[in-house]
Amino acid sequence: MGRFQFFFVDDIRLASTSFLREVVSRLDSDYAVIESSSVEVVADDASLDRIAAVADDTAADMVYADYSGHPLIDCQKGALRDDFDFGQMLVFRAESLRKAVSMMESERRWGALYELRLMMDKIVHINEPLYTAQEIDNRKSGEKQFDYVNPRNREVQIEMELVCTDALKRMGGYLSPTFAEPPAGDWNGTSAAQQGFPVVASVIIPVFNRIRTVADAVRSALAQKTDFPFNVIVVDNHSTDGTTSLLNTLAAEDSRLVHLVPESNTLGIGGCWNYALHSEHCGLYAVQLDSDDVYSGPDTLVKVVDAFRSQKCAMVIGSYQMTDFNMNPIPPGVIDHKEWTDDNGRNNALRINGLGAPRAFLVPVARKINFPNTSYGEDYAMGLRISREYRIGRIWDVLYCCRRWEGNSDAALSIEKVNRNNLYKDRLRTWELEARMRLNESR
Repeated sequence: MGRFQFFFVDDIRLASTSFLREVVSRLDSDYAVIESSSVEVVADDASLDRIAAVADDTAADMVYADYSGHPLIDCQKGALRDDFDFGQMLVFRAESLRKAVSMMESERRWGALYELRLMMDKIVHINEPLYTAQEIDNRKSGEKQFDYVNPRNREVQIEMELVCTDALKRMGGYLSPTFAEPPAGDWNGTSAAQQGFPVVASVIIPVFNRIRTVADAVRSALAQKTDFPFNVIVVDNHSTDGTTSLLNTLAAEDSRLVHLVPESNTLGIGGCWNYALHSEHCGLYAVQLDSDDVYSGPDTLVKVVDAFRSQKCAMVIGSYQMTDFNMNPIPPGVIDHKEWTDDNGRNNALRINGLGAPRAFLVPVARKINFPNTSYGEDYAMGLRISREYRIGRIWDVLYCCRRWEGNSDAALSIEKVNRNNLYKDRLRTWELEARMRLNESR
């Protein structure tokens, strides 16, 4: 029996159950190495010896390593997303692989490798470049980030959701579709004013150095037609490009625009949100608008508030249209997150990379939880926490135009920045998974 046996699959992230059964039927070694057949992967004997040594020393069920020019991140307990980057070479302990495959009851067309790695108890990352491989996706970060909601991938995503849900049930992190009723809202006859809020809804726009786009965002918010009072709160995070002066001018033209500049210089986007939420100007419902983007029409606020009232939820998420800077539609088109269901949305939220936009929050709930003071993943953290306890309402109409241009903060991130972002979101998932497991244990 040898140490390693090599098997090849077209896409290292997508494989069928029948492929894994074939691997097991042919396996006659200590470790199975699954590689991508679409790129050339080169690992010398010294690298394989290193992998074997680490696998032996740690009793790992699965091992993966960095490759030349491509550092990877550690796989945490809550790294449940199906697009986790393990590189182009995965190494499985033979006995662990056999045991896992023997337990696979469902036939997967695409999600078998995802299911396999979720069944591995101990996954070890060797943060050393131990092989070379060609990059198979050279698109910029801003061009990749919406792949998981591309309608062309719908069948794959449905299967991945089933795999993740089964894993959550095994771990004790699955939540049934039973929701607490939010502690506030105006659907029960108590108005926003009676609850001490100056307006029914506030549009919240954190901004830093967006002189080219922020006026469009503000005007689209002020153009809303409602039968209830609302305002627009812009938290200007000490802009230096003329944004501050522009906002002062806009605020002088319309008293509904509240221009806030926090004293602190340490706030991220999440901190700016908290600053707005806890201000005396904030309404009962807080509705998100990024400083790059615009609402798709004058009825967005009405639709959002109506959704809170009809669905009795603590958070509402709409759908949006991808556009270029000049508002022309671009692929993948409408992002509607149709994968969300009342029955399983709160569980599938641990697998996907975002929950959609625009996002809106019941302020008494948001003030209790608060956003993390970061500029990445802050909205995802809030959504995960709310979904643990409360229903999240959905609006399938396009409410929002998401403008993609070279000034987007996520347009062209380095691999190091992408890794930092992914590591942070995986931490959020890990903390949320652990909280849900404890919640289930206490029931």
